[in-house]
Amino acid sequence: MNDSPKGYLCLILHAHLPFVRHPEHEDFLEEDWLFEAITESYIPLLKRFERLEEEGVFYRIAVSLSPTLVAMLNDWLLQERYLKRLNGLVELAAKEVERTRWDARLNRLALMYHWLFEDTRRTYVDKYSKDLVSAFRRLGATGHVELLTCAATHGYLPLLDLNRNAVRAQVEIACRQHERNFGVRPKGLWLPECGYSPGIDEVLKECGIRYFFTDTHGVLHATPRPRYGVFAPIYCPTGVAVFGRDMESSKQVWSAREGYPGDYWYREFYRDIGFDLDYDYVKPYLHGGVRGQTGVKYHRITGPGDDKDLYEPDRALEKAAEHAGNFVFNRRRQVEHLAGLLGRPPVIVAPYDAELFGHWWFEGVTWLDFVIRKCADERSALELTTPTEYLSINPRNQVAAPSMSSWGWKGYNEVWLEPSNDWIYRHLHRAAADMVELARMGSGGDPLKERALKQAAREILLAQSSDWAFIMKTGTTVEYAVRRTKEHIARFAKLNEEIRHGAIDIDWLDDIESKDNIFPEIDYRVYADDFSVEAARNISPPGGMT
Repeated sequence: MNDSPKGYLCLILHAHLPFVRHPEHEDFLEEDWLFEAITESYIPLLKRFERLEEEGVFYRIAVSLSPTLVAMLNDWLLQERYLKRLNGLVELAAKEVERTRWDARLNRLALMYHWLFEDTRRTYVDKYSKDLVSAFRRLGATGHVELLTCAATHGYLPLLDLNRNAVRAQVEIACRQHERNFGVRPKGLWLPECGYSPGIDEVLKECGIRYFFTDTHGVLHATPRPRYGVFAPIYCPTGVAVFGRDMESSKQVWSAREGYPGDYWYREFYRDIGFDLDYDYVKPYLHGGVRGQTGVKYHRITGPGDDKDLYEPDRALEKAAEHAGNFVFNRRRQVEHLAGLLGRPPVIVAPYDAELFGHWWFEGVTWLDFVIRKCADERSALELTTPTEYLSINPRNQVAAPSMSSWGWKGYNEVWLEPSNDWIYRHLHRAAADMVELARMGSGGDPLKERALKQAAREILLAQSSDWAFIMKTGTTVEYAVRRTKEHIARFAKLNEEIRHGAIDIDWLDDIESKDNIFPEIDYRVYADDFSVEAARNISPPGGMT
């Protein structure tokens, strides 16, 4: 590492999807959320990071892997279903190569997709043996990638904090799952939706978390006001560090009007052959015969209208390089200006959803690769870092209490608490209170009751996922989000009654265990009032890697 770079850039990718697994159906539409992200984001990112390492390029990046995502990546059923989906894409692309053989421009794009899907299948099966979690674990061991966790099922913690035990369960279960999968307890945690309210850092400290992130105003509105703004972390009174998001670097990537992904030369996400081509031709590759996304897209954004020109990969590549250069130039100018004002090297914290790169923004992985390489060439001016590395270099930081915040619309709780979704919280709070009572009661050594208590913990965790409230607000797959919330609450309520009355329906328990099989090693005792994280670690530490 250089002795004195003028400033640091901390890139964070938050990889998360809600737990979607339906063995009761042969084919399920929402499972495609995972399959698309694997093909277009996770495997491309893994390959780029590995190539950077092989070529000796200096880089540092933090990647948050949510426990629900890791659980799905590890699941044998979803692994097999993904491979089936990938085989279908290879077949469809091969048909497209044949169909477009008389049109040179289209045929070139069809060949691109055929190569892409075949290479993805080869990488997934032959290189990774369908085990992407181990691939991330290997990257984490190199020191280039810092892996952090998230709350267990991405529960929106400020609205769960009516019951502190529920917050602790989300955090501690996440930490244990991280250790089982990656061999070490996580140092950092991505708060779901960057949602913070005072006191959550107390739970993080109890669980051994050293740092977390908030949106910009979470740090700027801290008490006392931070001397360095968001360009240095602050310490909560508990000693847990807080990094605030830099709005300028976020806007250049996220903004619908000013962000790079909206450039007219980039691939158009919403134009897909699943909508464009003859129905009978694409029907075998559609879920339930309903027109939708296949992943084969031939057009570029072009402009604001409906008319779209054909995609030109070479021109898009040039744009990605141009935008990466612009991003690094702006960050370099930013740190040069800030270093003179602050009297210390600033850190620019730039967090993004990992699925933006490759999935929503097809060229995003290439853009990120260019950014990393350009930063490696300019380390004396701007050096990539991770949160843990920055804190080790700059351990002295101001103590201040962050304010309540999120990175949702308007910056607080409104996205997850408004007329479309406010009905869920009375059920979540009631279930949390009941779960605390059940954990206090324990199983009394009864193996069947032990199973039921574990499943009750799984059901309440799955009901708490912030994704369901978010979907209800945004109006995408509302029926599915409502059904998932109601199903998990109903299953918890039935388990609660059966456990209390000693009348557990074994056949029904077998059924829901096979469906909602997340976190096999879950410890329901984390909900108990007298549960001690430190004591639990000393008595029964989490297992090794699985």
